Amino acid sequence: MVRSLRPVRRVERHPDATLDPAAWPDSVPAVTQLLTHGLDLAAGVTFLVGENGAGKSTIVEAVAEVLGVHAEGGMRRHAGEWRERPGDQARLGERLRVVKSAGGVREVFFLRAETMHRFYSFLEDAGSEAHGNLHGMSHGESFVDVLGAAWMRRVDVVLLDEPESALSFDNCLLLAASLARMAADGKQVLCATHSPLLTALPGATLLQLDEDGMTPTTWEELTTVRNWRFFLDAPERYLRHVL
Repeated sequence: MVRSLRPVRRVERHPDATLDPAAWPDSVPAVTQLLTHGLDLAAGVTFLVGENGAGKSTIVEAVAEVLGVHAEGGMRRHAGEWRERPGDQARLGERLRVVKSAGGVREVFFLRAETMHRFYSFLEDAGSEAHGNLHGMSHGESFVDVLGAAWMRRVDVVLLDEPESALSFDNCLLLAASLARMAADGKQVLCATHSPLLTALPGATLLQLDEDGMTPTTWEELTTVRNWRFFLDAPERYLRHVL
């Protein structure tokens, strides 16, 4: 069977699940939209872009959970390694269901910048010989190493939460190249980001998250792209208001 380029076609609220628009996280416009209208996932790379609190990470975590991966990251077989976090009672993922393509999803990988070293320890404890000393590498080097690992070939869905965190400009370019290769290999990528560099990836689907929910947009229309252009053109216009 030829595997679909869209292993996950749609994420939506389970018909038996509740919705409380007055309570977090349902009160976040992007989450409200997810719970009321669902989210159709495109092939290739989809970026969720928006301010802090817009719901990017919340949605990526929920998609991970509904696909059987813990919100802290890793893979399905890694789920039992995590402790529950304060606030996990919201468990948005437990109120969702996923519509998959024929052939299903072989494996899911979720990488979070703030918990990646615990995942690296899991790989070491599992006796993985596919990597060098991940803990001894720089942030960018370890990201590139993991995303290019041989075991990633069986991963159909890659979830990333602000992977550009602490990456240099050059390593962001390497990460963009990795995302492009994943898309070319038929992987489906959902990535929460603030990065104008990553979101410039040709062919990517861009969703702006704000008070209007989740809106398809272009790179030129992204708020973060406009803000960075204005800032780089005249940084003093911004800095004089905060210094």
